[in-house]
Amino acid sequence: MSETIRVQLNEDEMPRAWYNIAADFSKPMPPPLGRDGKPVTAEMLAPVFPMNLIEQEVSTQRWIPIPDEVRQILYRWRPTPMRRAVGLERALGTPARIYFKDESVSPAGSHKCNTSVAQAYYNREYGIKRMTTETGAGQWGAALAMACKLMGVELRVYMVRVSFDQKPMRKMMMNTWGAECLSSPTNLTQAGRDVLAKWPDTPGSLGIAISEAIEDCVNSKNTRYGLGSVLNHVLLHQTIIGLEAKEQFKKIGRYPDIIIGCAGGGSNFAGIAFPFLADKIAGSKSPRVTAVEPSACPKMTKGVFAYDAGDVAMMTPLLPMYTLGHEYQPAAIHAGGLRYHGMAPLVSHALRQGLIDAVAIPQVECFAAAVQFAETEGLIPAPESSHAIAQAIREAKQAKEEGREKTILFNLSGNGVLDLSGYQAFKDGKLIDHIFDGDDLKKSLSCIKGLPKPPPL
Repeated sequence: MSETIRVQLNEDEMPRAWYNIAADFSKPMPPPLGRDGKPVTAEMLAPVFPMNLIEQEVSTQRWIPIPDEVRQILYRWRPTPMRRAVGLERALGTPARIYFKDESVSPAGSHKCNTSVAQAYYNREYGIKRMTTETGAGQWGAALAMACKLMGVELRVYMVRVSFDQKPMRKMMMNTWGAECLSSPTNLTQAGRDVLAKWPDTPGSLGIAISEAIEDCVNSKNTRYGLGSVLNHVLLHQTIIGLEAKEQFKKIGRYPDIIIGCAGGGSNFAGIAFPFLADKIAGSKSPRVTAVEPSACPKMTKGVFAYDAGDVAMMTPLLPMYTLGHEYQPAAIHAGGLRYHGMAPLVSHALRQGLIDAVAIPQVECFAAAVQFAETEGLIPAPESSHAIAQAIREAKQAKEEGREKTILFNLSGNGVLDLSGYQAFKDGKLIDHIFDGDDLKKSLSCIKGLPKPPPL
């Protein structure tokens, strides 16, 4: 095969600014609200985030410069390679060309380091000595632990109980980088105690862990909270992925027809998709952009667009997003990073405007796709990334049926070398599919009754 199968950029070709899609939406996104229905001000967020990150959160500036110190750390593994999955193509017998952006090469093994370094930097620069956060599968907790160690900031991580039990090695990674990792819900916070009293056998959820981390933050001195997904500034930092991918496609004279990313809170999906959506909004290109979520937690495909809290205790502002309700506790699937009840407001807004589409795939199909990818490409993907791979395989098979050549790009958001228990369960035939149904939706949305309604598009 003559075409380049590994496209790399030089250090000086790494982006010098992040792309802010909020600058290019034809209709502005509804603002976050307080419980009183009034827009949240920057001052209201100040006990939770440092003001330099709040400024990014509310910004509509198209390009935000990346600080030199952040770029110097990102240089340690960036620019990341874009690879062509030739082995997978051959196994599928497809005329499609399948490319993936390999974010698994970061020190913590996932795309999360792109924002963890930035967040730890901005907190340190603001004078913050300690951070709190939540984590699902542990990728975000590990990434922030690494970044906080490099920046000299203390960290406590509330890890969702089911993932804490399934993935003990991620806890060890966090501990190695000096962070404290706790199984959430805990008895250390009122939010945790309330959940344990109501649901003593809960597997935990990102919504619960977020409540605990924010409560810890606001009740502690010189502490701020770091979030691994959902909010605007987090998605902003991840756009370095798609910006690099665009330059890599330029090097080989191609442009993707289809762009795919798994979607839990929205960060890695936004990272790969938003820079390409800039072209779609401008009318210069028309790629099909697909967000892939688990069938067990299908907020975009079965949820509603509404104002909802980002956590169980409703400590966050009300965010305009696709949601299953902040009290929803997804089944204990192995893709712990996708077990979140809501979708990032920026991604939700793009979906409402028809810029992207969304699909939900059950975990058995995703693990089958991950195994085929590992067998043909040699890389073991994170269970979260397997959702993007499953959709890429669907698209490649459709290209074969149609006899059409397509260029497919997906984001390999992380590696799965610490997620092998899920692979073992798949190999042993013990994985089951959890499918969200209408009865579940009626029950899960009861918690948002009485909250403000978003305006029509």
